[in-house]
Order: sequence, then structure tokens, then C-alpha cells
Amino acid sequence: MADWMRLDNAALIFPAVRRRDWTNAFRVSATLKEPVEPELLQQAVDALLPRFPSMYVSLHRGLFWYYLQKLKRAPRVRQDGACPLIHMTGKELRECCLRVLYYENRIAVECFHALTDGSGGMVFLKTLTAQYLSLRHGISIPAVEGVLDPLETPHPAELEDSFTRTAGQVPLSRKEENSLHLGGRREEDGFLHLTIASVPEARLLELAHEYGCTVTAFLCAVMLQSILKLARLPQGGRWAKVTVPVNLRKVLGGETLRNFALTVNVGVDPRLGSYTLRELTRAVQSQLETQVTAQQMAARVAANVQPSQNFLIKILPLPIKNFALRMVYRRVGECKGSINVSNLGKTKLPGEMAAYVRFLDFTIGPQATYANNCSVVSYGGVTRINLIRSTVEPRLERDFLTRLVELGLEVTVDSNERS
Repeated sequence: MADWMRLDNAALIFPAVRRRDWTNAFRVSATLKEPVEPELLQQAVDALLPRFPSMYVSLHRGLFWYYLQKLKRAPRVRQDGACPLIHMTGKELRECCLRVLYYENRIAVECFHALTDGSGGMVFLKTLTAQYLSLRHGISIPAVEGVLDPLETPHPAELEDSFTRTAGQVPLSRKEENSLHLGGRREEDGFLHLTIASVPEARLLELAHEYGCTVTAFLCAVMLQSILKLARLPQGGRWAKVTVPVNLRKVLGGETLRNFALTVNVGVDPRLGSYTLRELTRAVQSQLETQVTAQQMAARVAANVQPSQNFLIKILPLPIKNFALRMVYRRVGECKGSINVSNLGKTKLPGEMAAYVRFLDFTIGPQATYANNCSVVSYGGVTRINLIRSTVEPRLERDFLTRLVELGLEVTVDSNERS
């Protein structure tokens, strides 16, 4: 790899829409069965520098595009605080686009979304945790279940912009109804409230099957119930919709460690009346099955890739590109969804490593214009639902989790709520 690299197609939007008080970022973490030793964690971070050239980078402005500069030294590990995903400033991004944090038993990695998506971030976290445990306990952990061999040379496929390879010939129209948003009083100091609900994975899957849908569709439907209850209706004909990120590696193939996900929006029109949970699960499942196909996703990729390959757009100076991208984002971005429900699904670890890991977590930060987000990952028989918000009142979390309990799920809750 050269000393710098272009942003992948999905990443182009993130620097352009970043604000002084908001950066599109996410977090993956592993909670161990023993306290983390910071010195060994730093050694593990240092050791992975050659293996992950697309992760150890800083963000810089060029004349026409932003670009990522390869780091010569790995970032220093830092102690984690009570608030996850503290705003990444422009100065920080010019130094490094990821953070490695520790607190008691937890190793956390926070990434600016221009680097990778949740799936790529989880591969990095697994490999980092494996390297740490190897140093800590002198064990050999095989390169399976998403753990990469730290001594291996990065594969070219891991560094590719898979969007340009998989774009279809015909772009899909972005036209769709706008979505209603929940209100709420924002935290003045920018504190983010994180509630983690642990539920039995097997029972959640059983419940989803009882409603004839996937776990993702089931959680989206329950979330829609809560949104419909809490939103102030009507909102000018806006729908209640959930934004669902789709891992394109599973649909279009590929091994990239960079961004390779796109979102679809699923939901209902509140003007048509009330909806039972079964009606919502049926609607969401049907919409996901219709939208998440190889043909549809390739057409969505084309809608993003084709404009960026236009010669006239390529030669526009960066400030004009940023303005145009912000306008596009305002028109077809966050206004189309009420909340994200991002499910990484079931993940495994090598047996030699699993003996030391209690939990895996995945947290996406709130959006700029709506305050709540939800992200999910299952490991070791437990599904962890991370609910984050930037508002004071926990209205959505409370209603959503109450519904899960009423549906027969055993829910254990942890949070970073301030006393």
C-alpha cells in the first residue's frame, strides 16, 4: 500500500457532513473475564500496524477529495470514560481516525466511519483482542472466525473499494417518503446515554420465528411500535421508518475491510391507521426481502458510484463538493429514517480465545438530526442490544425494552446513566 489511499465510495460523505459537534462514528468492544493490562494492550496495538494499513490512518484534505494518510506509528491506548463516542474533532482525525480504549475488563475501538463499517471494525477488534490475549497468556490463537493472522501480509481484496467493483449498470432511484423523528431535550454537554440490554439469543430467535420473520425484522417491528406510540402525530405525512444497514459482503461478495454496507429503510404510514406487531413484522420482513437482493443492492451501489465517477464532479474543488454532498445528504439521508437498527448478527470467536471473553458489543452513535440509535450483536448465546441517545429523557429505550419484556424475553440492563 502507498503512504496514502482514497476514501471508498461510501466514505466520501462522512467528512463532508461532519459538524463541529457531531462525527459519524461507531464503537466495537470486548469485555474480558479479567482486567486489561494497558502496557500489553499497547504492544498488541503496535504489533497490528503492518497488518491493518487501512485502519491506522489519518484524514486530510486534498484539492479535490479528502484522503487517508498511513500512520508511521500506532495510536496510544487511552483509558475509557463514562461517555462513549466522544466527539472526534478535526484535529484528532488529522492525527488518527480510530481510538483504542480500555477500562477495567473492557477493550474498545472507536472508528470514524470513513475507515470501515461495523463488520470491518469487528474483524479489527477480534484480531486486536486475540493479539492481546496471546501476549497476556502466551497462547496461540488460530486465524479463524474473523481473527486475522497478524504476521500475514494484507490481501489486496481487504483494501479494495468494493463499491466500484459491484456497481450495477442502472442506478436505483432514491425517491421515497420522509420519516418522522422523535423530539427530546438534548444534553447540553453532549453526553451520550448508553443502555445495553442483554437477552437470551435462542429465545429471541424463537420469538422472531413465531412471528415469521428474522431477528432484525422483529426488532425493527418492535421499535416501530415504540416510535408510533411516542411520536407526535401527524407529522406532515411522514412515515415511521427504521434504517437497516446491509452488509454487502453477504449479498455481493468480497473480503474488504473498508466500508461495504448500504442502508435500506423499512416502515409504515401512520395515516393508514394502527398496526399490530404481527402486521408490522409482516410489513418489515416483506420490505427487507424485496429490497435486499443482489440486483437491488447493485443498483443502490450504482446510484452512489456513478455520480462520483462523473468527470465534471471529479474536477470540482473540494469546498464545492462538500457543499453538494451536504445538500444530497440533507435531501436523501437522515430525513428518510427515524432510527437505525444495525444488527451484526451472530458472531463467534476461536475456542482458545472465547474462554477469556464474556461479551462483545457494537454501538453506533446518534445521528446529527435524530437522537436515538440501536445496534445489535450476538455472541456466546447472548444478544446485546445497544441503545444510545443524545437526549435527556429515556423515553424510547424504556418503551422498547418494556415491550420486549411483555413479549416474554428475559432482559438484563446495564447503563452509563449519571446519578
